[in-house]
Amino acid sequence: MAAIRIDGVSRAFQGGLALEEVTLEVHDREVLTIVGPSGCGKSTLLRIIAGLDSPTAGLVELDGKVMNAVAARDRNIAMVFQSYALYPHMTCFENLALHLELKKVPKKEIEARVHETARQLEIEPLLWKKPRQLSGGERQRVALGRALIRNPAVFLFDEPLSNLDALLRERVRHDLKELFKKINATVVYVTHDQIEAMTLADRIVVLSKGKVQQVGTPEEVYGSPANRFVASFIGSPSMNQFEAEMTNGRFRLGTEEIRTTLDWSGPVVIGVRSEHVVLSESGVPAELRWVEPLGSHYLVGVQVGTTSLTSTTKARPGSDRVYLRIPEENIHVFEKQSGRNLILGHARTAAPLQPA
Repeated sequence: MAAIRIDGVSRAFQGGLALEEVTLEVHDREVLTIVGPSGCGKSTLLRIIAGLDSPTAGLVELDGKVMNAVAARDRNIAMVFQSYALYPHMTCFENLALHLELKKVPKKEIEARVHETARQLEIEPLLWKKPRQLSGGERQRVALGRALIRNPAVFLFDEPLSNLDALLRERVRHDLKELFKKINATVVYVTHDQIEAMTLADRIVVLSKGKVQQVGTPEEVYGSPANRFVASFIGSPSMNQFEAEMTNGRFRLGTEEIRTTLDWSGPVVIGVRSEHVVLSESGVPAELRWVEPLGSHYLVGVQVGTTSLTSTTKARPGSDRVYLRIPEENIHVFEKQSGRNLILGHARTAAPLQPA
């Protein structure tokens, strides 16, 4: 397998910058997911790694060798596309074998490798079918097999599950997780789905408007978001955020004064995950606005003065009058202008980031 280094990569188009001075490393045999909203530059970055597009500035290195001038076919990288890109007139066997045939691999070896790959992905019964005879999930497995059979240095995935329905997407996601462990590969996986990004990744890159917002483990990105964008994009439901005036590390919520772990004064934006807005028998008085049952838990909307908050709770509230408790160690404090998380570097460990 291989390590990838992206050093100061920018990509300009006629309408502006798709990527702006992106710097990051993908470690050998690491699964790195790149997540962000549509148009943030994540697919452009993947295409630059693959050699399908060229950076306007910066370097792309594979195992210490600069790849900028190396053609895509010579990079030993396999890419799985959102559209599957299977040849409709070929059987699954022929789709899997095509790359090996073009490389003049002996026929017996091709047959052995096709069947071994099919066994890994549990698609042997599909080998003599054509893509139109397969379901979406089966086509995705064949597309994965076509990448896997090449035994590349790096696997690139460009939103491979976005065409699947929710139930099938969950199942294939679990299959991918097991596959990544089995092949012990270097993987760069692009998605707009933050659940995919968190469940598959060793580390996550959060992109917005062509800039890296944060790089870290799923736990770091969720628990210590670098700025307001990361806090709102990662996590479902989205983090509660509201403006407040802090004085010596305290702010007022309704009738109560709440303490934080940060000694700070001035206008800020307070952030709290829904699971940390705890419904209690005492604390901040609040009015119940709505309840959404989700099987194992409830989403509860409450109002404290002009501030709306969402809470996650295991039990349905018994009345419209509730009380809230917010543990101070779970409160994030964001600078109002820049959006950066002021807690990082104080009470919590900061993950590497670039300015938003």
